[in-house]
Amino acid sequence: MQNFSSQKLFVAWLALAAIGFCGTAAAQEAQVLVNTGNTDGKLGALSRRPSVNKAETETADDFVLKQTTVLTGATIVGLISPATPLANVANVEVELYHVFPVDSIVDRLPQVPTRQNSPADVEIDSATRDGVLRSLSFSTSLLNPNFSVPNSVSTGINKIPLSTTQGDGAVTGEEVQIAVTFTSPIVLPAGHYYFRPEVLVNGSDFFYLSAPKPIVAPGVAIAGDLQAWIRNTNLSPDWLRIGGDIIGGNPAPAFNMTFSLSGVSLVSAGVPGQDDCHGATLASLADQFGSASAAASALGFPSVKALQEVFRTFCGN
Repeated sequence: MQNFSSQKLFVAWLALAAIGFCGTAAAQEAQVLVNTGNTDGKLGALSRRPSVNKAETETADDFVLKQTTVLTGATIVGLISPATPLANVANVEVELYHVFPVDSIVDRLPQVPTRQNSPADVEIDSATRDGVLRSLSFSTSLLNPNFSVPNSVSTGINKIPLSTTQGDGAVTGEEVQIAVTFTSPIVLPAGHYYFRPEVLVNGSDFFYLSAPKPIVAPGVAIAGDLQAWIRNTNLSPDWLRIGGDIIGGNPAPAFNMTFSLSGVSLVSAGVPGQDDCHGATLASLADQFGSASAAASALGFPSVKALQEVFRTFCGN
């Protein structure tokens, strides 16, 4: 027998849909939940959408969620070529990954020194957001018109035994911040993930800037903080550690990337895959926000229907 009968699910949804819900908490505002701080100016790693004569290149860094969370936005910081108009930043796509071995073929022969703690082979399908598809919107602002890093990774992304190249040299350009809003918010259970943004810049490329490792203020430490990885079309589905595999050295450096994630942590939620997940989640939302419209507004959903559909996908039922 299901823990939540159809009647209980209906009652839970009516409670959430009520304009006021007695004794419940007020709606909460989105907050910065993950923040690696300001760039350390040490390295730029290519992060590029595929386009004519340009291969896709993905740079990913990890983050941790302590409880079920609705992600509503992000920021990333990087370099574009000098004097490039900000309007040339034409698109942003975001993918999220589990940590290997989830979503990966464990027993295949890898093309890299290690897969331990790498991003998974493939992304979390339900968490992909793309400006072209209008599941995210973005704006670009100039931080510094003349900013340089002493090293970069762009073309030297090679399979073993040629993976260690020491990098592709210095890069100078405009330091920009891209602020992203997920017009379709992303719901994730507690866990360890990788955040992978890609940027399309007309007439230029986006070099995602590194951040201190270990994280320092104004960044917030990440429990079990891993490091940044990169791959291109030739290397996929494998990933290389930017510091350990490509830059190399003894000891080899390790890098974070400069990003933040905003959203709302849920007080409680159902467990994906369990029969009562949807009903338990709706009841929890009612307790936390007080009404369906308040929950949709606080979590960045365009409508109550959109909220309900996303949590149905989250629960898998």
